[in-house]
Amino acid sequence: MVLSTLDYAILISFFIISLLVGIVVAKQSGKNTESFFLSGRNMPWWLLGISMVATTFAADTPNFVAGVIREDGVYGNWIWWSFLLTGMVTVFFYSKLWRKSGITTDLEFYELRYSGKSAAFLRGFRAIYLGVFFNIVIMANVCLAAIKIGHVMFGFSEFQSLFIACGVTVFYSMLGGLRGVLITDFIQFIIAMVGSIWAAVYIVNHEKVGGLEAMLTAPELNGKLSMLPDFNNWEVVVPLLIIPLAVQWWSVWYPGAEPGGGGYIAQRMLAAKNEKHATWATLFFNFAHYALRPWPWIIIGLASLVVYPDLASLQAAFPDFNPDYVKNDLSYPAMLRLLPAGLLGLVVTSLVAAFMSTISTHLNWGSSYVVNDFYARFVSKKASEKKKVLVGRLSTFFMIICAAFLALILEEAREAFNLLLQIGAGTGLLFILRWFWRRINPYSEITAMAVSFIVAVFFFLNDKMASPLIILESHWQLVVGVVITTISWVLITLLTKPSKLSTIEAFEALVFDKENKFKDFKYKFLALIMGVLGVYCFLFATGFFIYGNNTTAIFLSSFTLISIVVLVKIKKRF
Repeated sequence: MVLSTLDYAILISFFIISLLVGIVVAKQSGKNTESFFLSGRNMPWWLLGISMVATTFAADTPNFVAGVIREDGVYGNWIWWSFLLTGMVTVFFYSKLWRKSGITTDLEFYELRYSGKSAAFLRGFRAIYLGVFFNIVIMANVCLAAIKIGHVMFGFSEFQSLFIACGVTVFYSMLGGLRGVLITDFIQFIIAMVGSIWAAVYIVNHEKVGGLEAMLTAPELNGKLSMLPDFNNWEVVVPLLIIPLAVQWWSVWYPGAEPGGGGYIAQRMLAAKNEKHATWATLFFNFAHYALRPWPWIIIGLASLVVYPDLASLQAAFPDFNPDYVKNDLSYPAMLRLLPAGLLGLVVTSLVAAFMSTISTHLNWGSSYVVNDFYARFVSKKASEKKKVLVGRLSTFFMIICAAFLALILEEAREAFNLLLQIGAGTGLLFILRWFWRRINPYSEITAMAVSFIVAVFFFLNDKMASPLIILESHWQLVVGVVITTISWVLITLLTKPSKLSTIEAFEALVFDKENKFKDFKYKFLALIMGVLGVYCFLFATGFFIYGNNTTAIFLSSFTLISIVVLVKIKKRF
């Protein structure tokens, strides 16, 4: 593919803006760790909410959605749409609690909620396990998308794509801290939304697709358009709808959809001006992430089936590309080759921006763990603020190097998605209950973390064997992991002593209302139900408008309006 001078001008302009942002805010962000990792705790809800959305729009996200569409159809997205339930639980039950805790990272929670050496060990171990190991796996998946986009759009080799994409990102991440990330996220969100919607409209009307009506009636899309699977086909309904809605959302820890909040979502809530800003930021994120953003990607994924009906046609389009990388998730960047000059540059810039947004967030989040929860806690308690910022910048550089090398091993976005789900299987319920169930202790968390990881590694290696010891579909592997892990940590919880009562009472006095930690529970539950219904109805209404079923779309839109009215009326209760 040949990009025009205009395309390169748009892309280079974004690179320059990103670097300038990092340079401009470097001095202020480098004052201390609170400035570098939390931007001074004075961020407004709209900027934090947009940053959450921008972060979860990674370069691999459109690829992943397009791959799901090609393999399963629109209803295949329930494997991640189900996480809306997790997100809304965080909004109405946990966002205020996180902000009221006043901690710097969510790992500080462990020594706030638990007591003894086991709590300190858990905090230090999780800092390395999540902040370094797990974080590198996530970033490697995003780097994999950069490899595919770099080859399709620019003809770059794997190393060229990684060197250019990672080089610019790590530079402004090391300089600007969270403040720089938030500002560039805002710019990236605008570019991404304009680019993806414009690209979807242009591609649908391209001569190879033939317009919206022609696309929707194309034989290649037969059975792919429904937003719900065929309930007569339980082999599809169980893995793509029942398990995600009945098991996955509450039981699985996944970055950006942690039960009870956590990771970079918690980091954004902790950076908010106050509890209300934390709540509204998370609510906006869930609306935009699940209802506002997906349809342009879905449309392009559907259009790709018309242009590239199978993997053989994709391989034929890129004969010099490594066959190991030619999977269904390659279809999204492949479709962008249909775009004209200018629009192509805008969309390519949006994908590059998405890559930079996600990677910069994970670098800042991961380095906050390394500095605050490992280095400053266990290695050098008397380290100066400038020394800690320096360690944060060095750890940022180390992690991007490791992620880039790991990306060369991976092949497809969905494979990594399933692996991450399996690693977090069974830990979700613990993260939901630990705020309320006093018996949960550090040994509960250590058990959940260890057992889920062992089960995930077993299934991963088992599937790679020529003659697997156990043959199970990935969704049943997830269920097995949830059952084994949940039983294990619950048993350990009942067999071990809870943390000191004084520690638990001090924690509850800090984060809960004095009179009752279950205050306004019924209103929060009502808000949860209305929030979930409102977002899903908006998501489906958009789809039905696109499909031309206006009656159903208007009916669903009315439910969204009702949910908004209810939420506004009871907003003081949550």
